[in-house]
Amino acid sequence: MSEPLFDPLAWLILLPLAWATLAFVLGPGRGAWPAIAGLATQCWLALDLAQKVGAGGTAAHVVGGWGAPLGIDLAVDGLSAAMLLLTQAVALPLAIYARSYFKPGDPAGTWFWPLTGFLIAGLNALFVSADLFNLYVTLELVGLAAVGLVAAGGGAQQVAAALRYLFATLVGSGAYLLGVALIYGAYGTVSIATLLPLVTDDAPRLAWIAGGLMVAGLMLKTALFPFHFWLPPAHGGAPAPVSALLSALVVKASFYLILRLWLGPLQAVLPAFAWLMALLGAAAIFWGSWQAIRAVKLKRLIAYSTVAQLGYLFLIFPLLAAPGAIHAGVMQVFAHGLAKAGMFAAAGVLIKATGQDTVAGLAGAVERLPVTMFAFGLAGMTLMGLPPSSGFLAKWQIIEAALAQGHWIIAAVVLAGGLLAAVYVLRVLRQAFLMAPASATLAPVPRTLEWSAFALAAASVLLGLRGVELMQLPGAVT
Repeated sequence: MSEPLFDPLAWLILLPLAWATLAFVLGPGRGAWPAIAGLATQCWLALDLAQKVGAGGTAAHVVGGWGAPLGIDLAVDGLSAAMLLLTQAVALPLAIYARSYFKPGDPAGTWFWPLTGFLIAGLNALFVSADLFNLYVTLELVGLAAVGLVAAGGGAQQVAAALRYLFATLVGSGAYLLGVALIYGAYGTVSIATLLPLVTDDAPRLAWIAGGLMVAGLMLKTALFPFHFWLPPAHGGAPAPVSALLSALVVKASFYLILRLWLGPLQAVLPAFAWLMALLGAAAIFWGSWQAIRAVKLKRLIAYSTVAQLGYLFLIFPLLAAPGAIHAGVMQVFAHGLAKAGMFAAAGVLIKATGQDTVAGLAGAVERLPVTMFAFGLAGMTLMGLPPSSGFLAKWQIIEAALAQGHWIIAAVVLAGGLLAAVYVLRVLRQAFLMAPASATLAPVPRTLEWSAFALAAASVLLGLRGVELMQLPGAVT
């Protein structure tokens, strides 16, 4: 059966590959507009796909007319449709931001557009892949593009951070691939749909070992404590648009895979690791928050905040018996993605204006850059979980699901994490309200940078008012 020519599933992968290649061919400084046009089209395709999935449940595409087991199947349900929507919605404002952020001749800007295109193509392909091996291939594409973005500036610290990131991503992907090989050895297939009825409670030992390896590798790529060693240098040292992409989208890809395996082919195996993952998630919240409170540099503070906020995603695994846990996970992914993209974008404006990346250097920023500091405050509001933000909606649902199942300790961790987030966010805001030294000067920054950061941060708050519609996507809440 032939596939439709304009199937959004296929074009969400082909379009970013096309504009990434075009950006490479056109050369430095000429890739911004093709990227922005392509991402605007991708936003429309992702929204259209989400509406179709919401009405019909799933969508599928057989690549080249050859389906599994010989060919490649692409499939979308509510969970993957939600992730596709987040990816395009975050990437488009960041592309507009990056166009004004990078100066002509900046080596990081030269490679930003083609590498970002390959990164987005890999993410989109990952969210629609329907077998375990193709998930590995797309995971590698995402990881290598992300490493390239970190190293693109060419500085010694950036290259060192990129090499550390490369080591982490290769070890994580290798563990995942070994798990896939064991699954294939045990069941003779890597198709998710085919594996669903095969992996049962009496699964062979190979399946248990495979599940452990795959989850361990993906936790390393998600930077879950104590596997977070690579994240603060990579996110803190990269240019602001790159940091925003990595924090908002890339680390969510490996979490998505864990959740996809948990709800899909390995649902009989992975629940045995539920409380271990929740324990590591709680440790991430406390450790990441403490490091953010102590951080001297602004972007390092935001990077450690990412370590902390990722911990909330892993608190949901012991709660997955309650439908509200999936609601909470989807909303936390969106809340953190939008807020952290906005916060890193705001930090990029502050660093350009002040010429330094320290919290102490922010004195007087509220008076001189009110829009940027307002954006930072809105993003911080979401991270703290204050109403009516999407962060509040996510954390409220985690607490509700935890109390419904008698797991009050998880509810206590969520509340404590919100208080700790308030400490490091208010620390930045307090410094910004102080009077600037008489000798302090601020360099002018394009308004595009300020308003792009504001749009992302405001979206993280406003989503809390319309989050129920997002969570009604079938499959994202089942």
